[in-house]
Amino acid sequence: MKKGDPDRGSLLLLVASRGRHVACLERVLSLDGIYRWQTVGPPESASSMDVAAFVDRRARFDEDIWAIELDIAEPERFIAETTAVG
Repeated sequence: MKKGDPDRGSLLLLVASRGRHVACLERVLSLDGIYRWQTVGPPESASSMDVAAFVDRRARFDEDIWAIELDIAEPERFIAETTAVG
């Protein structure tokens, strides 16, 4: 949805299933110096306008942000596995 700088910028995964928004995940640096995935943004089943507005707000804060939309089967499993391992 948004292509950022090739060398820096935040990374957002916009997870959907069959066109329905499920969650936004952001890669964040934790206090122990390890990157982890954290749930952020609009709640499940938010409208596409709400999701786009969220990405626009984040892009105003971080011009280098990457926002990647994944429309996948079993999004809950993907989210659980991704946030568990970092």
